[in-house]
Amino acid sequence: MPVIDATVVAMFSRRMRLRLDDATEVDARIKGKKLKPVCGDRVRAEPISEEDDWLITAIHERRNELSRPSARGDKEVLAANVDHLVVIAAATPKPDWFIVDRYLCAAELMGVAGTVVYNKTDLEPKNGIDIALGVYDAIGYQTIKTSAETGEGIDSLADQLRECTTIIVGQSGVGKSTLINKLSDVAGQKTAEISRKHREGRHTTVTSTMIPLPTGGAVIDSPGVRDYAPLLQSPDEAIIGYREISSTGRECRFANCRHLREPGCAVKDAVDNGKIDARRYESYRRALALSDRLNRDRY
Repeated sequence: MPVIDATVVAMFSRRMRLRLDDATEVDARIKGKKLKPVCGDRVRAEPISEEDDWLITAIHERRNELSRPSARGDKEVLAANVDHLVVIAAATPKPDWFIVDRYLCAAELMGVAGTVVYNKTDLEPKNGIDIALGVYDAIGYQTIKTSAETGEGIDSLADQLRECTTIIVGQSGVGKSTLINKLSDVAGQKTAEISRKHREGRHTTVTSTMIPLPTGGAVIDSPGVRDYAPLLQSPDEAIIGYREISSTGRECRFANCRHLREPGCAVKDAVDNGKIDARRYESYRRALALSDRLNRDRY
């Protein structure tokens, strides 16, 4: 039987959907219990005799991976081989900018572009949004305001996604799937209204799915989250994940400065002088504490 390369384009627990290099899509199972393919993986697969399913036998080396700590503190990989991460906040549910920061931290560690989208601009509240987005503009992130209802920003977002593989992430209910519906007429992703009782999003995407775009490239629609944190292997990774902390930290007195209470800390001075946003700095401190906790639990 032929063994060929394919891309994982959808995940259903231990079952996968594969796109072969001729664009044919097939269902597949995983050989053994050690292999853990994720959406975006390049894999080796072969047809199973007298069945419609294929069998995934190996995973090719990943260029990068979006991961988070599992409940046990181990690495849980969510997607692989992406070029771009788009994190979406919205008028509802209330934006959690700390979650946005942590996703951007992951993008920095993966070495991919990060974009911040504020969705549902047709809804209130809008107070302070330009200020919040301005923080990201100032440190070099692309920001876009969108509305699936009015069409605002959809063309700008489509231009950002052209000819690359993008993972779209964010809190449950921010409208990821609805935006993808606007971007691609083949998506047909399930959407749902915000829960009125808790003002939080219902989980509508039960599997990660890679969707081709008519402008070229593809998007991975991932399940919405209540929270997210990157898997930080060391304090240095927390620093790398916050680009303004990393760049300003080169001016600190000590090369191993963690930017907390050390003398001669250029980062602390920049926060005090308003050159680094105080909320972003607090976000960095939380990431550093997470790194310490993960590594303490690991050892």
